[in-house]
Formats: sequence, structure tokens, C-alpha cells
Amino acid sequence: MPNSTSERILVTPSAYTKKHYLYAQEIGTLTSSHPHLSQREQLDSYLFFIVTEGSGTVTIQGEAFPVKAGDCVWLNCLTPYSHKSNLHDPWTLKWVHFNGFQLPSFYQLYIEKGGLPVYTPLSLTAYTELLQTIYRLHQTPEALTDLLSHKHLTDLITLIFADAFHKDTATAIPQKFLDIREYIETNYTDKLTLDLLAEQFFISKYHLHREYQKLFGTTITNAISIKRLSHAKSLLRFSGESIESIALTCGFQTASYFIKVFKKYEGLTPLEYRRKW
Repeated sequence: MPNSTSERILVTPSAYTKKHYLYAQEIGTLTSSHPHLSQREQLDSYLFFIVTEGSGTVTIQGEAFPVKAGDCVWLNCLTPYSHKSNLHDPWTLKWVHFNGFQLPSFYQLYIEKGGLPVYTPLSLTAYTELLQTIYRLHQTPEALTDLLSHKHLTDLITLIFADAFHKDTATAIPQKFLDIREYIETNYTDKLTLDLLAEQFFISKYHLHREYQKLFGTTITNAISIKRLSHAKSLLRFSGESIESIALTCGFQTASYFIKVFKKYEGLTPLEYRRKW
């Protein structure tokens, strides 16, 4: 008697697709009738699956995660992993193996933000619809299949992030860090450094740096620079102020430093930006 029944599509993307898009490698459904251990490592792929019925276990580098109907699993398959259906409560899965040059960065950000390989979303409906759409796309490939698949895989990653971190922001972020963010928003034109903020809010600068990046997805330095540059771009476009004046108005200590930071973020000088826009 077979351990499972499955339907799957194996996808062979073009060289262009592999270079420029997110792309599916394999997509399908599986219903287990008996426990079956699937074990892999050093597979250049990212596996996402949802458990629509039953339960089982996912093991990653020796750590076991119980999963049940309603759960989502997202794995970097270069890491040793295995998954096995429950003997008394066999599972049904919908899955996609996918890849793309952007995926390592997306997955690294997911992990850095505290994302877990197994999480429970509010609903599986959106995931089911996305996986079914991608499956249908590859059943009958057409001229736009790869581009549309890229679009839906991007939607999948967005959904993963939204659901994995669906806690209410106001309760998830400590008030002190909300106050720090508000202080930066209000006082970005002043001299602001990690040391000064740490002293202002009676917090270790190392803890401030680490937790701010974890909570808001960016460093203190980056947050200050982005706020200053957004103001500077507005002045470059809608005022006749000189570069020197704009630099000082926006909190940069010198025009040369302003130009250096502006070019780092925008890829062109403030004057070039003004001329183009």
C-alpha cells in the first residue's frame, strides 16, 4: 500500500527566469496514508508548505517542530531537514519548492526579524489560493507564465511576513522604543548619534542598536539618514535653497558629508537629483 498520494508539477525555468525572477521548482499536494520520512540537505531551494489536514513533525538541524492543520512551514533547504506525517493523524500538504536570486536576502531578513520555520497564520485561505494559482499557471505554460509566477511568489513572501509577524504593533514594541522612534522623527535635524540617544533614554547603546534593528528592521543610523534625506529631497525639488543650506537644514554637519550620504542612498549627487527631478 503506498505511503501517500500526490500530484506535482516539476518546473524547468529558463536561464533568464533563473537570473531575474522568483521561480517555482516543484509544486503540488500530498496526502499521507502512512508515516513517511522525507529527508534532505544541501538542496538549493526554499520549501514552503501548508498543512490543510492532520499533523506531523518537521525536524531542522536536529530540532523537532510539531505541526498541525492550519500551520505554515518555510525552510531553507540548504539546511538539513526532514518531515514526517503523524501515524494516527496523517497529514495533507500543499507545497511549493521555489528559488531566485533575491530569496537568500528575503529569508535572512525573515530570520533576523525573529521569523520561525513553523507559524500559525490567521487563515490558510490566501495561501491555498496562491498555491492553487501557481499550480494552474504551470499546468498550461504560456508566454507570461514565468512573470506571473514571479508575481504570485512575491505575494506569497509578502503574506508570509505579514502573518508571521501579525502581532499588534502597539503591544509588540516596547513604549521606550516607540518613544525613541518618535524622538528621531521630531529631532532628526539636530545632532543625533547612537551614543546621544542611549544617554537620552538611559539604555545601553549596544542594546539600543540591536533591539531597534530587530523591532523596526533598520539601524538607528539608517533611520536618521533616511529621515534627513527625505526632507532634503523635498527641498531639492521644491525650493531654491543651495546644497550647503539644505545640508545644514536637514541635520548634516557639512555639505560634503551630505553629498556623500546622498550619493550612497540615491546613486547620484544632490545636484544631479535636482536636475533630473
